[in-house]
Order: sequence, then C-alpha cells, then structure tokens
Amino acid sequence: MVAATPVSRFAAGSLTWYSVLIALSVLLSYIMVIREEKRRLLPVNTAADAFIYFIPTGIIGARLYYVVFSLSQFALNPIRALFIWEGGLAIYGAIIGGIAGVYLYARRKRLSLALLMDMYAPFLALSQAIGRWGNYFNQEAYGYSVSNPRLMFFPAAVLIATGDIPQWHYATFFYESIWNLFVFCVLLRIRRKPLRTGDLFLTYLMLYGLGRTLCEAMRSDSLMIWGDTIRVSQLIGAITFIVIATYFIIRTYNKRRRNNSR
Repeated sequence: MVAATPVSRFAAGSLTWYSVLIALSVLLSYIMVIREEKRRLLPVNTAADAFIYFIPTGIIGARLYYVVFSLSQFALNPIRALFIWEGGLAIYGAIIGGIAGVYLYARRKRLSLALLMDMYAPFLALSQAIGRWGNYFNQEAYGYSVSNPRLMFFPAAVLIATGDIPQWHYATFFYESIWNLFVFCVLLRIRRKPLRTGDLFLTYLMLYGLGRTLCEAMRSDSLMIWGDTIRVSQLIGAITFIVIATYFIIRTYNKRRRNNSR
C-alpha cells in the first residue's frame, strides 16, 4: 500500500527514486519497442539506434523547456539547471526534443519519421505513467490544497510537507499517471488496426493533450506565462487536442463524403 507521503526521496544513498523511475520507464519502453520493431518488420537495431538519438535529445528538451519557463528558480545559482535529479523535466519539452532526435536518425537512415514515432507512441505514454511517480517522491506536481475531509486520503489527495504541518493536496501526479496508463492501453489496442502512418502518434498527442489540459487545471505549481495568468502546459495541451481532433473529424467527414458521392 502506498503511503500518503513518501518516506524518503532517496532509493539508496544519494540515488533518488526520481532517477530510478525514469531509468525504469526507459528500460521497459526500450524492451517493448524492440518487440514493436520486429512486428513492424523494421531493420534490425532500428529501435536501439533511434534510442541513442531519442533519449539524450528528449532529456535536453525536457530540461530546457522547464528552465526557460522557470528562470527565476535558477537566477541565483544557474548551475542548478543541470541538476535534473532534483526534478523539473517537462514532458512537452521531452516530446519536442525526442522528435528532433528521431528526425535526425530517420533522415540519416532514410526512414519515415511518422512510422518511427508510431512505434514509440504507446511506450511514451507508459513511460509517463511510470515517471509521474517520481513527482510523488519529490513532493511536486501536486494540486491545490484539499479542504473537504472526505477527500483527505490517498490516492484522492497526497500529504505535502509544506511548513511545520503537512497539508493535503490533490494528487494530480496520480491522476495523470492513471490517465497515461489508460492512453497506453488504448494505443496498444488500436495499433494493430489499419491506420495511416502517423495516426497512432497523433492519437497519443491528442489523448495526452486532453488529459494534461484537465489535470493541469488542478495543479498548484504549473509553469506560467503572461503575468502568471496562463498555464503553459494546459494551453499547449488544449491546442494540441483541438487541432488534432479537428483534423481527424475533417478527414473522416471528407472520406465519408467521397464515399457517398460514388
């Protein structure tokens, strides 16, 4: 049973649970992508070689994104921008950086970027579902304080050690972890259907964008812009969901219209 508040941030010595969970998510994703590579009849070692590009560019993108929107945290000690084990990796930055890395690999090997991203899509969602638990151990990515005593239990809420007395906050990291696990299951189910190349990755972006939009509205530590009035991730999530959903709707409508006109 998971406690309402973590016993420690550290798994062993100075090794943080955040780092352990990120490594675990990468390892599991890698194992599953290897199997997906075979299923899609891609050249041997495609997944392994792409990971060499995807992982470092993804981590760099995730950290840069977070730092850019949190400059005040690093103004007095800029070197802390390199301390990724303390937390502060933004998934949208990871996606952008990861796509850039896979693009470089796809161009070098003359492979389809969309096909490679389809291969990764389900396992990105799984990695996020696992990685969100790093926020639990780091005591971050939680929601507003809970005032209803009936909700003061885990996993509805989580105890955060702010000040002398721990306070209950909505466990938004847990909500998003469960949503990402749901997205993973959906993508696994539909990946064997005759989809257009790129559709699986677009579906991942659309569903993740929807979940992030909803969860971000409850967060108390969101990255903000425009005078702390707009939540960056919520804005990006909403735009992503609307644009991709609209694209799918228009494409389906046009397809049905063409079929009806025959």
